[in-house]
Amino acid sequence: MLPKKKKEKQMAKTYLFTSESVTEGHPDKVADQISDAVLDAVLKEDPYGRVACETAVNTGLAVLIGEISTKAKIDYQKVVRDTIRNIGYCDFTSGYNADSIAVLVALDEQSKDIALGVDDAVETKQKKEKEVGAGDQGLMFGFATNETSSYMPLPIYLSHKLSKRLAEVRKNKILDYLKPDGKVQVTVEYDLNNVAKRIDTVVVSTQHSEEVSQEKIHKDIKEYVIKPCLDENLLDENTKYFINPTGRFVIGGPVGDAGLTGRKIIVDTYGGYARHGGGAFSGKDATKVDRSAAYMARYIAKNIVASGVCDKVEVQLAYAIGVANPVSIFIDAFGTAKVDEGEIVKAIKENFSLTPNGIIKTLDLRRPIFKKTAAYGHFGRDDADFTWEKLDKVEVFKKLLT
Repeated sequence: MLPKKKKEKQMAKTYLFTSESVTEGHPDKVADQISDAVLDAVLKEDPYGRVACETAVNTGLAVLIGEISTKAKIDYQKVVRDTIRNIGYCDFTSGYNADSIAVLVALDEQSKDIALGVDDAVETKQKKEKEVGAGDQGLMFGFATNETSSYMPLPIYLSHKLSKRLAEVRKNKILDYLKPDGKVQVTVEYDLNNVAKRIDTVVVSTQHSEEVSQEKIHKDIKEYVIKPCLDENLLDENTKYFINPTGRFVIGGPVGDAGLTGRKIIVDTYGGYARHGGGAFSGKDATKVDRSAAYMARYIAKNIVASGVCDKVEVQLAYAIGVANPVSIFIDAFGTAKVDEGEIVKAIKENFSLTPNGIIKTLDLRRPIFKKTAAYGHFGRDDADFTWEKLDKVEVFKKLLT
């Protein structure tokens, strides 16, 4: 008698990946926008100001803490209240109002110990020409993929599109019962070649007026938010929609949940599709490589992929506090590189200035442009001020293919 054959394990033919985005009225994003509004206010008067501003928001309250060294004279109360008002928290029925909350300011100057290394990098302490040292140690990642025209992963690209649309229909009074807070998730189904096949699940949670019915919200969100944003070719009869799945979302914003700067770093970057070094962006001037080097890594990654050298790539830069040059450069093309990855790293070293001064100069980061980065993602945006999205270094990498 022949032995029974073992059943072969069935391999999944597809996989699911999910990314999240939130609206500008989400409490953590309120905090991010306030921190970056403070940064912009400083840079407008003092391009060389040093800013590390953290914000916390809660019912009836906004608190600024951190370190700022600047010649600028800033009305912090006005900056905070204007930011909250522009987001849409100016209705007394929401429980959080720009004109009635308490604003507490507890800001100090940058530590003199840190300033020693930032003002004068290790490499230039004995030289006449000074180089800015990194404002902190850490590792930063940049990522790009050719699966969308923005060189962003599809799940986060679609999530941002939906969350931004939520704000548009609210502000333009298309759905005038919506309130500022909201969250979105998109789950994309990929085949084993990493090609997007369909959208599996869409989650939309939106703050709303008490009197509106959930039935109306469901109908309107599908019609005015989801339908204009998502390619119908990626939707099918099995796509699942969860709209306000708790059944009610009247209490929102800082009243519903405390908000804190830097708590949405995955929303800010690649939706979890690529790694993150852990450092937040908002409220930090460009001497802080948490922000500026992450922007530079995205700039490098996007130009690499746009050149055709690989289909997707992750770039890591790492720094030591007070040292200008990165201590390491690493790339991972996930098996898609058409040339040796060592040659790509060599091209990066030869064609990009990766010191804080070099990054600031290359990307023009001493301008007050940062408040608008603090909602709907720092990457993949079609805006001339997002200089890390430009494609002016493509030829550098195309040469590697010849």
